[in-house]
Amino acid sequence: MLIHLIALAVATLPSAALAHHLMDGATPGSIWQGFSSGVGHPVIGLDHLAFVAAMALLALRTAAPRLMPLAFVAMTVAGTGLHLAGISLPGSEAVIALSVVAVGVLAIAGMRLPVPAAALLFGVAGLFHGYAYGESIVGAEPSPLIAYLIGFAAMQTAIAWGIQIVADGSPRVADWMRVAGGIATGVGVMALAG
Repeated sequence: MLIHLIALAVATLPSAALAHHLMDGATPGSIWQGFSSGVGHPVIGLDHLAFVAAMALLALRTAAPRLMPLAFVAMTVAGTGLHLAGISLPGSEAVIALSVVAVGVLAIAGMRLPVPAAALLFGVAGLFHGYAYGESIVGAEPSPLIAYLIGFAAMQTAIAWGIQIVADGSPRVADWMRVAGGIATGVGVMALAG
């Protein structure tokens, strides 16, 4: 029942909640603007947030739960770098949506992934999520750009590790995985449909 209510709430969110930029389309011009945009991006991008939450819980079922989010985060930085270098990742929005669905389905199923498979899945997803993050910072000077990268890397890590710390060892972690997986799957399907 809870998952149905959450899915309904997500489905009725205004499209502005799926926005990917805190600066109303403006390029961050200061260190503070870059940092705050970076911190906000993983939170206001519902697809990114859903992925990070489901990935964090799914990572608990690997032999290296705290390292798995770092594989994702490192590759988001690399993906942003690709975008800034002008290297195109065709179909990036579709791949992002599919990655959200995939991590959601895996979380619902309570899959135990071997570390190499999880690192590959999270890393490839991170490359595409980071590529999308890069759109918010194109044209920025080096200082706001670095602050942006630090902000979104720190926020994603804090979200993932925070979820893991709360969930780790809880008898309800399987329930949380199913709920997070259901939300991620719903968000990913909505992104694919949109």
